[in-house]
Amino acid sequence: MIVKEELLSKLRRYFDLNLYEVKLWSALLSRGVSTAGELSDIADVPRSRSYDVLESLEKKGFVVMKLGKPIKYIAIPPAEVVDRVSKNMNHEAMEKIRRLESVKDSELMQELQTIHTQGISMVDPAEMSGCLRGRNNIYNHLDLLIKESKKTVNIITSDKGFMRKAEGLRGTLEKACKRGVKIRIVAPLTKDNKHVVESLKGVAQVKHNDKISSRFVTVDSHDVVFMTHDDTAVHPSYDLGVWVKTPYFSTAMDHMFNMTWNQQK
Repeated sequence: MIVKEELLSKLRRYFDLNLYEVKLWSALLSRGVSTAGELSDIADVPRSRSYDVLESLEKKGFVVMKLGKPIKYIAIPPAEVVDRVSKNMNHEAMEKIRRLESVKDSELMQELQTIHTQGISMVDPAEMSGCLRGRNNIYNHLDLLIKESKKTVNIITSDKGFMRKAEGLRGTLEKACKRGVKIRIVAPLTKDNKHVVESLKGVAQVKHNDKISSRFVTVDSHDVVFMTHDDTAVHPSYDLGVWVKTPYFSTAMDHMFNMTWNQQK
């Protein structure tokens, strides 16, 4: 049996399996019941590895070992495998989340915080800059900066970027507002995002702008993140942001923001 490389690649990605596992599993699916030796020949997997790999598939719920000799393996129906894998992944994810949550108030967190504080104190502020690759990383860093904000958050963005930020950063913006942080957003307001303006009332001041095509965020006139691409012309995975921690540059960007803000009604 020859399985296309594209199918094997999809199976690895969706089911979180290695190459030998997807080869033996797909071979067993084509046979229904088979021995490790037969599957090894069909899937072109070394016999010395077949038993270990099949044992791994058994633990993950992909196959069942048949009683008797020679040892044979039975393929679980794919629909049932999807349900099993989904439950296992969910269980593992919840376990990892619980472990991470338990770290927050532990001595380990205090130790990590001490190490970080001591390390940061020795860093030249001019070196506090970085490249943020991918929109998820950009938003994660914006979330961090807004969490630490004390006075102001200024945002210039696109019409779609306005909706993304309202959705992805809403909780953090609301908490910042409650701390007394002044939040202002300038973006092209369209019929598609007008409802977002209403949803942010009491959290942020929003003004329309269709003159300046730019995306940047400043926090406390101290940190600035600016995006280098037009978000309509770049895939989210290839979006690129630059973060700089410098009052000099951030103040200049705030001046640009204020000029735009004051020009709008």
